[in-house]
Amino acid sequence: MLLVPSISIKDGKVTRLTRGDYSSGKIYDQSPVDLARQFEDHGINRLHLIDLDGAKKGTPVNYHILEMMSGYTDMAINFSGGIHTDGDITKSFEYGAESITSATIAVYNADLFSSWMMSYGREKIALGADTLDGLIRVGGWQKGTKIDIFEHIDYFYSRGLKYLKTTDISKEGALEGPAFDLYKSVLDQFPNLCLFASGGIRNVDDIRKLQDLGVYGVIFGKAFYEGKITLDDMDQFAVAVN
Repeated sequence: MLLVPSISIKDGKVTRLTRGDYSSGKIYDQSPVDLARQFEDHGINRLHLIDLDGAKKGTPVNYHILEMMSGYTDMAINFSGGIHTDGDITKSFEYGAESITSATIAVYNADLFSSWMMSYGREKIALGADTLDGLIRVGGWQKGTKIDIFEHIDYFYSRGLKYLKTTDISKEGALEGPAFDLYKSVLDQFPNLCLFASGGIRNVDDIRKLQDLGVYGVIFGKAFYEGKITLDDMDQFAVAVN
């Protein structure tokens, strides 16, 4: 199982939202590059970089952060936030992304997203399927839909989807525990998916429970920034899972 720290960028700064609320984001006085290097020094080799500005605007904004992080580390960076066009993907890769996650375009132009899996390879394209009360939300979680999460996943699963990132938005940043039942249901219905579980991670015990469920990777953020998961924990966990 992969342990994947998440760094969210808003207005050029490391920021964590609670339940997707942009108005109450907490800013952390840490350089994203320094953070990435700390993670790398403790055995972490993958990173999830979220362009919050891009997600809200509908086109990536923080390519320069991606470029710096890829230039100063050897980490495999998954980039997300406002990726809606082939040009966005091309630029993401040019600036150092190893892969991308896209959510909104999969709702508004499912054929285009499906074509990306063919054009760039399904190793490079992950689906973001983030949910509130069982329904997909898009546009940086600001817009609701009437699309059932399992029907949404099934559409792309039947077309060769390999990587899925799912967040229960009600859990995100709340440090109240992950949506274990949601992840179990996803894995039961789509056994060949590589599922990245995100949202609500409180501590290493939550990570181990998710590992026992069979998730492919765990994406965590606020638990680290609030001191619930430490770099020492990462050292110990990296040894346990590698």
